Amino acid sequence: MAQRISAKRIAIDKAEATLALAVGIATFIVIFSAVASKTLFDQMLYQNKVIDKKQIALDTAEANIVAIEELTRSYQEFKGASTNILGGNPSGDADRDGDNPRIILDALPSKYDFPALTTSLEKLLKDNNVNLTAIEGSDDEIAQSGSAASDQPAPVEMPFIVSAEVNANKGKDLMRLFERSIRPIVVDLLTISKSDKDLTFEVGAKTYYQPEKVLSIKQEEVK
Repeated sequence: MAQRISAKRIAIDKAEATLALAVGIATFIVIFSAVASKTLFDQMLYQNKVIDKKQIALDTAEANIVAIEELTRSYQEFKGASTNILGGNPSGDADRDGDNPRIILDALPSKYDFPALTTSLEKLLKDNNVNLTAIEGSDDEIAQSGSAASDQPAPVEMPFIVSAEVNANKGKDLMRLFERSIRPIVVDLLTISKSDKDLTFEVGAKTYYQPEKVLSIKQEEVK
């Protein structure tokens, strides 16, 4: 009888062990499947994001190609105009002559150059018989050299002061000369004093330059 019970007990123990092993294996398979499924699902989501970003980049590149072609055509038309934006001859060398791109660069240069500004102001006034007495301002070339080119450049102020002597009848003409300048000039301060024969004008004003625009290629990490 004892031997029979022992045999049954052994059989039961074997069955329990087999069942425990089966449950353990099944549990492992379920957990492994769940982890693997989550990993695959996360990988699928990531790949979808990558595909979406690539499609956006492709669409942007195609739009840029079209924009470049349109810009090139517009530039050629702008440069090849028979009369420039000042009404002058594109191939001439008079004050109002020159092709449109050169005029734009002269009006809003991409480099800080205070000596060139004083030279252009001096020529503008002396060519119109204005008795120029002084051009003042700070040559800030060292500090402005830090204004590097960017993909979104903004105009930078260049302040200056011009002193000139004109007779009473020419005072208005002097101010009109600044309006006629190819460079944008904003007058901030005007002081007029009287001498024996003429009026002395002291004009505090500012013009601008704009750093170069550059193409910025960016990289984006997909998370």
